[in-house]
Amino acid sequence: MENAIRDIFEQKDIMRIAASRYEINPDELTYIGGFQNFVYEYQRSGELYILRITPGMHRTAEQVRAELDWIIYLTGNGISASGPILSEDGNWTEVIETPEMCFIAACFDKAHGNRIGYPECLNDNATYEELGRITGKMHVLAKRYDNPDASVRRHDWNLNYYLQNIDILPPSHHHVRETYYSITETIHKFPKDREAYGLIHGDMGFGNFHVSDQGKITLFDFDEAQYSWFVEDIAIQLYYLVYVYGGEEGRDHREEQALRFMDHFMKGYSRENTLEPYWLKQIPVFLKLRELIVYIGAYRNFDGDESFSSSDNQWFKDWISESRERLEHNEPIVNVW
Repeated sequence: MENAIRDIFEQKDIMRIAASRYEINPDELTYIGGFQNFVYEYQRSGELYILRITPGMHRTAEQVRAELDWIIYLTGNGISASGPILSEDGNWTEVIETPEMCFIAACFDKAHGNRIGYPECLNDNATYEELGRITGKMHVLAKRYDNPDASVRRHDWNLNYYLQNIDILPPSHHHVRETYYSITETIHKFPKDREAYGLIHGDMGFGNFHVSDQGKITLFDFDEAQYSWFVEDIAIQLYYLVYVYGGEEGRDHREEQALRFMDHFMKGYSRENTLEPYWLKQIPVFLKLRELIVYIGAYRNFDGDESFSSSDNQWFKDWISESRERLEHNEPIVNVW
């Protein structure tokens, strides 16, 4: 979270105001993190719930409402996902105004099951196949989804917050900027037919779903939902399974991981949806797009040190160095197509 937003959030006591709108005792809220939102967990009648507060600088109230409409549609059509909860006044969202910006609060059921972390997720072929199935089903539903309120709509892929704010990067990143223009120019040329383009989850990494003991996946955190090509939903999942491998030996590990993930993922995906081979061959382009977005996000609280020497996370420092080199050379993190 940007430091300026955090300062406003704390000074205006936004968490307590949001809690009151949902009749939550603020002392019972536990902060559990959030990259672009403030996310809390609480318990009521033995069940766990999530309170999420979104800065208006990142999302408009209409965009958050569109996200919730999408989730309600999916859960009503057989997708297991963390659903929204009405506020005390019967609203899906509560908007809290301040002179500087607004904040949008929403509550959700907490997803059942458990998160699979690293390194366990790197060898979970059964989950890859189930991810493929639920992704394929979601894409089929996206083809039929029409929000009746045109004013409540999620953004298109090119309006991603970090793509819109590439100037977060230091001036020295002129080669990365050149790659940004090259990637976006290429993607803008892709056709947007209904079989390939629609509303996607947009961030289906292993941190954004839980898995039950029976292997059932429950999705959550649709905050990055956007209109894009369905193949981007696949590329994003793959990216977070290969970017952990760095160094000289990393390339071979990334290729093996990519081939294995895609084999099991597509077995599940093809049971629900069909994607033309042309689109699978575009995965390297969308892998570059995801790396660019993640890379820009790493600089949002940049303090002037491009080596991030003050960080005690060696993996992060190695990744950001290797990521910059790939982006400057316009190369995907892995290419097995």
